Amino acid sequence: MLAANRSQIFAVTAPLHPDTDHSAHMVFAMEVTKAARAHHYDTLLLVDNDASEGMRRSSATSLADGIVVLDVDAHDDRADLARSISTPTVFIGIPADTTGLVCVDLDFAEAARAAVDALVAAGRRNIGLISHPKITMRRESNFALRFHDSFVAHANALALDAPVAFPVADRAHEAITALLEESPHLDGLVLNTTAEVAASVSAALAENGRSVPSDVSVIAAGVTFSTERMAVPFDTIPLDPQASCTVAVDLLASMVDEGTTPPEVTLLPPTYISRGSVTPSDTTATAQA
Repeated sequence: MLAANRSQIFAVTAPLHPDTDHSAHMVFAMEVTKAARAHHYDTLLLVDNDASEGMRRSSATSLADGIVVLDVDAHDDRADLARSISTPTVFIGIPADTTGLVCVDLDFAEAARAAVDALVAAGRRNIGLISHPKITMRRESNFALRFHDSFVAHANALALDAPVAFPVADRAHEAITALLEESPHLDGLVLNTTAEVAASVSAALAENGRSVPSDVSVIAAGVTFSTERMAVPFDTIPLDPQASCTVAVDLLASMVDEGTTPPEVTLLPPTYISRGSVTPSDTTATAQA
């Protein structure tokens, strides 16, 4: 290692925020570690409040041979830092400006469009979105913004009634109330939110006299959690940490070991898992009959 001037370490910069989803945070860190071990690298987790400081220190001291950036914001200071340092760096997430960077992520924009299209195909026309809490949106968490913006744009293009609600704390009740106030005939729902919020959706709808899937069909999209054991399992377009982390680490290892220059952005195509939470609306079922 010394002879090759290598540490055989990849640093993982993953700052903790007040709104950090700790379960997803650790899943991504673990998947990066597993992927790194496949390339004979160890990992060093950097959780500084100042996200750039640990990354800057790792580069300046040659502590790491490469850096993986997690929990990316749209206007992330680490993007400018990555452009200025010599240490190869890969982002799992897509900042607003990807010039000179290497980024990997699920295609959240396509995932949002696919969720809307699946509901429309079932005859649903009043489709709401439960997004992330406002603190996450104000922080400009890249994936939440990308999903939200694509949902709104696609719904508008299809002339849909498509309200958006932001949950309070870890429950969906206030968000469901807000959606029903704006769209009383709500018949489709997309969840790009936390596991705790998603788990309370069925109960919140039931309190308002709505059932899943007959009254409201539901899809959880761009999420790391499984809905399989929820009271009503939802159709899911998953965010697979293993897939995105493996691709990111493979690219980083090729940059470090072979000097390759990957593309700026690699988007992983979404997949759809059906669990029976999307059914034809009464109108669609009657027409088909």
